[in-house]
Amino acid sequence: MRILITNDDGINAPGLKVLEAIADEIAGPGGEVWVVAPAFEQSGVAHKISYTHPMMIAELGPRRFAAEGSPADCVLAGIYDVMTDARPDLVLSGVNRGNNAAENVLYSGTIGGAMEAALQGLPAIALSQYLGPLNFDEALQFDAARAHGAATVRALLDEGHWDSADYRLFYNVNFPPLPADRVRGLRVGPQGYRRDASFGVEPHRSPSGRKFLWIKGGPQHLPTAPGSDAALNLDGYIAVTPMRADLTAHDAIGALKARLE
Repeated sequence: MRILITNDDGINAPGLKVLEAIADEIAGPGGEVWVVAPAFEQSGVAHKISYTHPMMIAELGPRRFAAEGSPADCVLAGIYDVMTDARPDLVLSGVNRGNNAAENVLYSGTIGGAMEAALQGLPAIALSQYLGPLNFDEALQFDAARAHGAATVRALLDEGHWDSADYRLFYNVNFPPLPADRVRGLRVGPQGYRRDASFGVEPHRSPSGRKFLWIKGGPQHLPTAPGSDAALNLDGYIAVTPMRADLTAHDAIGALKARLE
């Protein structure tokens, strides 16, 4: 199996090393793992693509490249520049430092990389590691993802639904904020929503008197609706959410047609 991996934390991020180990195990002895990751951190860029300016790409080693672009850019670079002899069989994005559950999904570059792969017709999985008091210590931050990542990816490859729809299905995986030996198992659930946890800004003044705004996130420990992604993580489970790039509110189509047409 040929696997392309990327992330949004950057080419030197510890989570990318964890994902490389996961991909190596999935690819097997005869497989190939190709890394195309952002040269610098790209957290929060969502599904951005750099179509208004070029990006530099550099080969850092065998099958290892850094691109000055977003995770979606890196997937495009991997498919159309780095792996031109044959497309990857699978794209993995992560392992993100911090959760990409609930509303975080909409901002996540990790999700953006997997989404672009799906739009290119490739199987794709985004993986993120929830952080909390029990795993915030540096030695434990990726413990759950490291121990359970390969088994989770393999389970999705073997038992997941993989279609060829125009907006192809991809998967979002979040590992709970726990050491590996305290993970309770795997559960499937929808994207949740944290009430009273939206992003905002925090103003600061520089020594020269200029005003700057820092983007400030809301609390991450708030549970979402029972059975949804963040709630499952906070209950100790690996959360798996099937996703599509189609943003249509299908539940509203019928009523809107009746009123407007």
